[in-house]
Amino acid sequence: MYVTCLDLEGVLVPEIWIAFAEETGIAELRLTTRDIPDYDVLMKKRIGILAERGLGLKAIQNTIAKIDPLPGAKAFLDELRTVTQVIILSDTFTQFAFPLMQKLGLPTIFCNELEVGTDGMITGYKLRQHNGKYHAVKALQSIGFDTIASGDSFNDLEMIKASQAGFLFRAPQHIIAEYPAIPAFTEYGELLAAVRKQTGL
Repeated sequence: MYVTCLDLEGVLVPEIWIAFAEETGIAELRLTTRDIPDYDVLMKKRIGILAERGLGLKAIQNTIAKIDPLPGAKAFLDELRTVTQVIILSDTFTQFAFPLMQKLGLPTIFCNELEVGTDGMITGYKLRQHNGKYHAVKALQSIGFDTIASGDSFNDLEMIKASQAGFLFRAPQHIIAEYPAIPAFTEYGELLAAVRKQTGL
């Protein structure tokens, strides 16, 4: 039996930090794991910028409330769930994800947790597990599942390479060029067809 593991941001919904950067005009917040592979470095940079500007969790949540899934994402996810079980593996946070999951039909998501002070300022974060996407895939395999994985960033590569089938989806050109052996798609129909081919369904 197959489980398909998908990244969230850039695959099913817009990048939250980019949307927030556009709303606040803070260009540095546009950086994502497409740009900085080390997630800890990236998050410490983000938290530092938020502290400097006096921006707390509520400000980001107000932006998230305006974000809709990418065009076609909900229909793709609904169709994919008729072919395989689906788990979203994301480095986002529970405080960000829930409104987006409601718009996607409440799929299962494994993600992380923000540490928030009584004043609403983000003070840190807790990873569910270091390199959690890779370990989730390996754990699923250890209990008898085959996995298919897809994402768009550096932090998706290990789960993609560890899976029985793995695909880049709407990844930036520099990642596609660096990993030419991984099939790369830009349309949901292409990704769904690749999953169907792998599962024989």
